[in-house]
Amino acid sequence: MTLTLYQIDAFAERVFSGNPAAVCPLSAWLPDELLQAIAAEHNLSDTAFFVPEGDGYRLRWFTPKAEVDLCGHATLASAFVLFEHLGYAQPEIRFHTRSGTLLVSRSGDGLSMVFPAVVAKPCEAPAALVAGLCRTPSTVLGARNYIAVYETEEDIRALKPDFAQLSTLDLHAVIATAPGRSVDFVSRFFAPKFGVPEDPVTGSSHCELTPYWSARLGKTSLQAKQLSARGGALRCELRGEQVVLTGRAVHYMTATISVPVSG
Repeated sequence: MTLTLYQIDAFAERVFSGNPAAVCPLSAWLPDELLQAIAAEHNLSDTAFFVPEGDGYRLRWFTPKAEVDLCGHATLASAFVLFEHLGYAQPEIRFHTRSGTLLVSRSGDGLSMVFPAVVAKPCEAPAALVAGLCRTPSTVLGARNYIAVYETEEDIRALKPDFAQLSTLDLHAVIATAPGRSVDFVSRFFAPKFGVPEDPVTGSSHCELTPYWSARLGKTSLQAKQLSARGGALRCELRGEQVVLTGRAVHYMTATISVPVSG
């Protein structure tokens, strides 16, 4: 069987920046083990698959090691493929996912995604978190991920994580964040136990970061930057129990892949 695959740089203004995601449209679901094998073969932080369903599409995301509940950059990339390559003509796309229905629409700044807001709570810093980040944070919060808050952008840039330590933590991943010099806040994202030592730009982490920084800074519209080697920018807006994440995407590659079919 041959399938079309798109590689899109999400949260990017140009190629070779932002977060690359593989997007594979399907007419019907393939076996989960095959989807996982495709994602492992690509070895990007996430590969997205979608199938038409009802009033939208069923969307799923796989890291090289496992299926995940939420992925922002691969959602942005999937919407970009539908709008720019597959002729989707409606103003809004509805993606049905493990995290509920996600809406994506065009905006003046690119594409805007409506995600559920996640409020993290203060917690004790696990020993493996402090050892893994090799620098003690001023505050630690927990929700889907641990959030390690530091004083300055320079603190975030200086982190040299011990991924073996971070991979032993009980939560999904670790977000390190601090106030930004030219933006409201900056962050980095580490998910080594899911095969993603450092993610270039992570939309889903901003579902937790936006409520925190909104409360701390007293504003609902924020500019954010992720300080990975590739880097990426997002506009984040808190709307009650929802977070609207806006960013751009750039097409890098369209390819044909060959996969085995049983029977």
